Amino acid sequence: MSQHPNTFYEAPLPLFGDADEAIAIPLRGDRLPSYIQDHRKRLRSRFMQGGAAAMPDYELLELILFRAIPRQDVKPLAHRLLHTFGDFNRVLSAPLARLEKVPGVGEAVIQELKIVEAAAHRMARARVMNRAVLSSWDALLDYCHTAMAHRETEQFRVLYLDRKNVLIADEEQARGTVDHVPVYPREVVKRALELNASALILVHNHPSGDPTPSEADITMTAQIQDAATVLGIVLHDHLIIGKSRELSFRASAYL
Repeated sequence: MSQHPNTFYEAPLPLFGDADEAIAIPLRGDRLPSYIQDHRKRLRSRFMQGGAAAMPDYELLELILFRAIPRQDVKPLAHRLLHTFGDFNRVLSAPLARLEKVPGVGEAVIQELKIVEAAAHRMARARVMNRAVLSSWDALLDYCHTAMAHRETEQFRVLYLDRKNVLIADEEQARGTVDHVPVYPREVVKRALELNASALILVHNHPSGDPTPSEADITMTAQIQDAATVLGIVLHDHLIIGKSRELSFRASAYL
């Protein structure tokens, strides 16, 4: 018998305003003027002395863009990217197709942005993999937010735990659109058996930023819990990741 996907749905909300891109400012000149050289030097020095905490988003973006665009003023492009996507995190996690449409963005810029994004994900993931989840819960939430909070489409991930609640695998189960993602409960449980996992944590994001669960979210969670329970696998939680906060099914009494 063929199996059909269940789907998480979220009420559609606009991700951005009407203006989707800043006014293009030409970037010209083969030789970097001295005032731009001085600006880059000051920015790098301030970063090394005080770190990123005191720097606004556009200056942090400038530091990344320096490497990709070595002979031009990158401040207009930094502002353009922030205007288009909203904030620093959304710039880094923006889809390639949307980045390519921003004037001034080429292959080198995209590569630098995606290197920084990948480094952030890897560092956050290293803090939770092969560690007891219950004793590193804050680090787990940080990882989920880093990996998923600023995505423009829904993603469904499953965290697989062993008998000591150590995280042994973190796998993407499905990707969807802006407001839903198809999920196969049998595949979730089947993979748990393959990994010899004893427990699960489900994680998916709401691109709108609001982590309130839909009826489909609640129904799907119950279906996965029923399938897991039959095989002696515990569903610890289902986390919905919003832009600035998350919702725990366990803490909210949905489980």
